[in-house]
Amino acid sequence: MKLPIFILLFFALFFNQGRANTIEVCESCSYKNIKTAIAEAAAFDTIKIKKGVYREFNLHITKPLTIIGEGFPVIDGEDQGEILTIEADNVTIDGLKIINVGTSYTTDFAAVRVVKSENFLIKNLQLERLFFGIYLEKARNGKVINNTILGDAVEEFSSGNGIQLWYCNNVEVIGNTIKKVRDGIYLEFSDDILIKDNISQNNLRYGLHFMFSNNDIYENNIFENNGAGVAVMFSKFITMKGNIFRKNWGTASFGLLLKEINDSEISNNKFVENTVGINIEGSNRINYVDNDFRNNGWAVKVRGACYSNIFKKNNFFNNSFDISYNSKLNDNSFDGNYWSSYTGYDLNKDGIGDVPYRPVKLFSYIVNRTPETIILLRSLFIDIIDFSEKVSPVFTPDNLLDQNPLLKPVSHDIH
Repeated sequence: MKLPIFILLFFALFFNQGRANTIEVCESCSYKNIKTAIAEAAAFDTIKIKKGVYREFNLHITKPLTIIGEGFPVIDGEDQGEILTIEADNVTIDGLKIINVGTSYTTDFAAVRVVKSENFLIKNLQLERLFFGIYLEKARNGKVINNTILGDAVEEFSSGNGIQLWYCNNVEVIGNTIKKVRDGIYLEFSDDILIKDNISQNNLRYGLHFMFSNNDIYENNIFENNGAGVAVMFSKFITMKGNIFRKNWGTASFGLLLKEINDSEISNNKFVENTVGINIEGSNRINYVDNDFRNNGWAVKVRGACYSNIFKKNNFFNNSFDISYNSKLNDNSFDGNYWSSYTGYDLNKDGIGDVPYRPVKLFSYIVNRTPETIILLRSLFIDIIDFSEKVSPVFTPDNLLDQNPLLKPVSHDIH
């Protein structure tokens, strides 16, 4: 009787894993370089790389392997090209330090590249002096965890991204620290991705940049002092919660840019000391709930074509402008938020202001049209025209009111 092919494959896989070997690489070992160890290892073997410096590049993994570094051995690519390329399922890379990735204007050389593979685990790597850090290409069902990526980016055209996902599915990017690259984390055409507990700082362009990617979750990350914080474009069903967007300053900078985003949730985030907290354009049916906006130039800037969005239980502390609109039309709801500049009263002591709050100032409308007028921000004249617009709106949306402004800030549990 012939056994079904899937049973034969199962027994072959089990047999191979059951007799997997450990291969050691070091100066005094039988294997003195990594490339030879990879070539001669059997599927599911473990390669243990001892502490030392290995001057190698173009290392190709085409079978299931586990590669573990002891004491962070250094793989020095000497600027020759890509260092490690994975083209097999069930590969683990753990505990290596990889430096000096080659720079090219025609090829995206990476410290670690994963191509059309799944069930991969890339963790505890230290990547320095790189072009691209970790590049996932048509990969799925894998994890990128607790890696440190430190670039030396100076110009956008000559630098790459820290962690890049292209046409990927069901990948977890957790606990990584990325600094001084072009984009800290970049996604394109990647769905069902979890980006959690990462720190993305001091990057040339964006802390996180993604487009054409749906059903993704971004949770408890820190995006600080980047060219711009996070750009989210042409996507839907996005959840961004518990993140910190801080000190993203510049003439065209922002904490979060939303462009053509629909049916998403922005909740429990902190936007602190950004030129613009959130810049919104062409984005609809988004719930902005339980966020803190503190000491930003603009807390929320609405560019247009934004409909059926809800702003509720947010705190607006000491922003130069809380809400900015570039038209008189409003189809969004602002209700039950705290505004530090609210001066109304609460006679029945229910914690809700008895007078509605109008968050859009006439001066923000003027600055949108003539940016140079920002130098008049603190003048008495500006206070007068803002008051007159509040009493009788002419240029700002007359239906943009918070009917239930809160007298006390909402308590938010954000790390």
